[in-house]
Amino acid sequence: MTKRPYLTLTILVLVLLAVAVQFVPGRFQKADVNPPATVYSRAQGDTTKIESPCTNEHPEWRQAQVIDGVGIAAAPFCEPDNPYDIAASVKGTNNISLATLMQSNLAQDALIMGDDLDHDGDPDVIHIKLEVVEFNGASPDGDYLINTYNIAPGIQPGLWAFAPKSSGMALKNFNSREARPFLRAPSPTIRVEQGDKVFITLENTHYLPHTIHLHGVDHPWQNSKGEDNDGVEEHPVFPGKSHTYEIQPRHTGTMFYHCHVQTAQHMMMGLSGMFVIEENQPNNWVQTFNVGAGQVRHPSVAVKKSYSQEYDLFYQSIDKKLASTIQAAIDPRLIAKGMSRDYNMTESFENYFLLNGHSFPYTLRDSMIVTDGNEAIKLRMANAQRSQVAIHFHGHKATITAMDGVEQAVGQQVTRDVFDLAMAQRIDLHIQTTNDGLHSYGPGLWMFHDHVPTGTTTDGMEPGGNMAILASKPLIDELGMPKMHEQMLGELFDKDYYAKKQPLWQQGDFAAVFGDAGLISPDIKKLVIFGLLIGLIVGLLIVLMMVYKRKQQS
Repeated sequence: MTKRPYLTLTILVLVLLAVAVQFVPGRFQKADVNPPATVYSRAQGDTTKIESPCTNEHPEWRQAQVIDGVGIAAAPFCEPDNPYDIAASVKGTNNISLATLMQSNLAQDALIMGDDLDHDGDPDVIHIKLEVVEFNGASPDGDYLINTYNIAPGIQPGLWAFAPKSSGMALKNFNSREARPFLRAPSPTIRVEQGDKVFITLENTHYLPHTIHLHGVDHPWQNSKGEDNDGVEEHPVFPGKSHTYEIQPRHTGTMFYHCHVQTAQHMMMGLSGMFVIEENQPNNWVQTFNVGAGQVRHPSVAVKKSYSQEYDLFYQSIDKKLASTIQAAIDPRLIAKGMSRDYNMTESFENYFLLNGHSFPYTLRDSMIVTDGNEAIKLRMANAQRSQVAIHFHGHKATITAMDGVEQAVGQQVTRDVFDLAMAQRIDLHIQTTNDGLHSYGPGLWMFHDHVPTGTTTDGMEPGGNMAILASKPLIDELGMPKMHEQMLGELFDKDYYAKKQPLWQQGDFAAVFGDAGLISPDIKKLVIFGLLIGLIVGLLIVLMMVYKRKQQS
């Protein structure tokens, strides 16, 4: 056999290969403009990406109960706060039983209640110790994040928070990298009574300097030692050091506290919270820390006189570029450089919008407002995000009773359904859930959210952000989740949704209409042609090999 037939067959094989490549089948193929069907398929059948809407880890925490003489209201949510933490936050770690302290998360000296100076039945000398905790930061032991904290399914931005001094380790257990529930965003709301002598010590166990500035809180410029008492940048508390701020506030109201070192960056990283001064009343043991969930389960005496419930609503945002700084390095020098010299706040974005440390749908687990109807409910609202919020309540109109910690005269109290707050502003609201067509339109699962369009997104995906629900109790199931939302929750508690790997409506009758146009079954004709071409190529290669073998033998 001459070389020409070999060359011809070789060229034919190459041509057939080139043609076959055009018909290579995939598990899915790109659809035309009008695909005949749409099918979503999870990569490698990974069911770990689907979360249960309610973890239901501690159903016993939802019950109304009395612990060491502290009455704790029921909380119907999926994930309420630990009632032992609440008892310790009311009585102080020095006034509770060892059993209660052991079941709380507070260190023995986290909250010390002192003397009753005015002899009205409650302590008036309060010693508070705070730390700075980090979530989703890089680990020096490997290529993974540590103290992980999800703000929504699968989303773990770098984040900081002030936290009451705690006992034990920061993780849920020895086999976990997940932060325990007590260590979470946002920084807790701190409550004290008007006239209390309050000593707030920042024990800085973090790797960067921080301060505590008591924004709007009545405080002297220097403490009793003649040292800084305003928490400004010129007097940072360096790593391994501690500093005590001293106050005896004379004015009641909803105030604010935050770190004042590299203020823009450290506040955007999460170092801010509400600071509430309650009216001085007899036997007024206030809940010093409200950690995480919005409901105040042990309201003050003054609040209980006028309201059936109280909630703290804390809004904040995260720039994922800034947040990634602590995930890209473990050296404090590199982190400081990344935040101060590489990162430019004037070119920043807000990607994640949080209510009480979570974005929707996690807000349904701990930040709903639940009512029996015919209730007067007090809301304290603060904006810690960089941009303005415009919080809108569906089905209700609320009344502004205070702004920036200052009570409004009755004639100045405005009733509306959208509430604007600039950065660091606070308002107190009175929501009346009586069905009168003005204050309430009746029972329901009424959404409340930021009406600035970005506020209801999570890195651009909607629904997300700071959305939550004002719910009638009959419309909450036994796990504390809203009824009539089963299909939506099934989609949104899938990590692929916020990773933008699945269509907006991937379930139900309209999945074929709204699903991904590129995810359709392969074309059978192309599959057959590809098979024939591959068979022909294999046949020609066999012929070539047989001819070559005979030639070698001859």
